[in-house]
Amino acid sequence: MLDVYRLDVRAIHGWNGDGTCGSFRISSPIDQQSLLIQASSEGGWDHVSVSRKNRPPNWAEMERVRRLFFKDEETVMQLHVPLKLHINIYPNCLHMWRPQNEPIPIPPDWMV
Repeated sequence: MLDVYRLDVRAIHGWNGDGTCGSFRISSPIDQQSLLIQASSEGGWDHVSVSRKNRPPNWAEMERVRRLFFKDEETVMQLHVPLKLHINIYPNCLHMWRPQNEPIPIPPDWMV
């Protein structure tokens, strides 16, 4: 399903990824502008970064990407790490993470 969105980046990265990893471009559900996506699965984490040229992605855009790259029953998180660990390599980029070997704790239903 993701292959229809896959970008050919062999000249840059030497490969195009695999079943879920790689570079992708999808249209925003808000304004049809491009969302650029990098997906990786290493170090015990599934990671998806989402960016736009002119602004960070919004909730609807992140949710569309979440539904494409993660199962409905999986919990995925965005992290706000301590400032000393914060790295901003690319402006207008947000990230989603999921540990591969342990569940993410979530608050009680009435809180979310």
